[in-house]
Amino acid sequence: MLAMPHLAAAQTATGIPSTITTPDKVESRLGVLEFKDGAPDAATMAKIYDNLDFTHAFEAFVNTMQGVSVAAIRKGFLSIGVKDNEVMIFSELMDAKSLFLTANADTVYFFGFLDLSNGPMVLEPPPKALGAIDDDWFRWVTDFGLPGPDRGEGGKYLILPPGYDGPLPEGGFYVSRARTTRVLWFGRSFLENNDPKPAVDLIKSATKIYPYEAGGVGTSIAEFLGGKAKLGPVTSPPPTVFHEASGKAFNTIPPNDFSYYEMLNEVVQQEPATSLDPELMGPLAAIGIVKGKPFAPDARMKKILAEAVAVGNATSRGLFMNPREADWYYYPGSSWFNPLFISGSEFETPIPEITREGAKPFPPTGYRTLDARTLWFYGITGITPAMSMRLTGVGSQYIWAMVDADKQYLDGAKTYKVTLPKGIPAEKFWSFTVYDSQTRSMLDTPQRYPRAGSQSYPSPAADPNADGSTTVYFSPAQPAGVKRGNWIQTMPGKGWFPMLRLYSPLEPFFTKEWRPSEIELVR
Repeated sequence: MLAMPHLAAAQTATGIPSTITTPDKVESRLGVLEFKDGAPDAATMAKIYDNLDFTHAFEAFVNTMQGVSVAAIRKGFLSIGVKDNEVMIFSELMDAKSLFLTANADTVYFFGFLDLSNGPMVLEPPPKALGAIDDDWFRWVTDFGLPGPDRGEGGKYLILPPGYDGPLPEGGFYVSRARTTRVLWFGRSFLENNDPKPAVDLIKSATKIYPYEAGGVGTSIAEFLGGKAKLGPVTSPPPTVFHEASGKAFNTIPPNDFSYYEMLNEVVQQEPATSLDPELMGPLAAIGIVKGKPFAPDARMKKILAEAVAVGNATSRGLFMNPREADWYYYPGSSWFNPLFISGSEFETPIPEITREGAKPFPPTGYRTLDARTLWFYGITGITPAMSMRLTGVGSQYIWAMVDADKQYLDGAKTYKVTLPKGIPAEKFWSFTVYDSQTRSMLDTPQRYPRAGSQSYPSPAADPNADGSTTVYFSPAQPAGVKRGNWIQTMPGKGWFPMLRLYSPLEPFFTKEWRPSEIELVR
């Protein structure tokens, strides 16, 4: 009787392609994998299942971190007493005490969560705002304010929960359906004459949150008489609960240890099983995160999860701080980048071109730019098409850089400068904000507000040079001869990066006719 290896050789000799057979030993990144006529031995099985569990856990981190980011924001809100259906407001602007992914110190922020578990909710934002609503997986639901259907005039936004099939208003509301039972909304309002108080007063007087009452406002008597609707009461909304957050220390950033998966499980248990695409939910289920079931990994699995989150965090950080895709950089050869111009806000199709004839959409690519999505939600709060549009005079645009002109990471002990050419293309205003490379939040220094720009609050406005350009310096101490408004403080021993914001950007930014300098090392 022939031995098994000889039989396999004979079969190959009779026409079985070697490309479909598995050798007895395979060298791999997992080590040597051993097979007996294609059957993996026990040691190989242990390696491949550990790797499979690791792969699913890694995918759960890099592809669904957006849900954990929303959960971390809510935990941060709750930590300072802000409940669902209430409003957090930064009346004196956000400063570096609040750990918030790449927030700004230029606009009056106001945030909240709507709890849709008991039925539809109404949000009435103030006029003149710039805002959006995202669901519990950080998917865009709708814009409000200047980019939204109210176009900055204010209005009633009716948000429906998943599966809602009840009465809808005849009119008077902007209606959107969420895929989750909780949604995050976030707004920004602008200073008037470098003073936040008018915006704060308007937010507090106009913002309302309340349950939708079917048959009330939005339903006409004619609808009732025609048998098409029931009549309900018309009642005044309850007083809006506001919480002041300026200067408060709290954390909204997702963890990068084992507790990440515990927070991810909380999102899965909170939301409908169908709230996320089955393909994205698959890796979660494979590591034991399943709707309606306890998440109880054993010691072996906990070890794998801890390693996966470490590698996932390192990968996400690498994408955010040093992306390799050349077209994510905004200018040829530059370090200034923003992947949304290529990926769009859905990370699938580039944002439309704007022509004299109107918007010119690009055809769908048919694939998701997964690395861009990972990059974005590792460092940024929120998503909306308004963050990725080439429309002049509306919204805001951002570009940021992680390295200097010599492609070296930025050192908090050194002095750098950036020059913005004359004619900065921002109709409203422009600003730089400096962030801590560890937390991706504003860098905490004695300045409190690590920013510089054309506004004179909360720090002096930057002065232009004699030729009309504007130079901003970054260093631990204010350089000699540099005015306070042209300097952002850094800290020795801390990595940092700047983000340039243009509010109501103008055409030279989109045509790239206008281009900031690279970050230049002074000393």
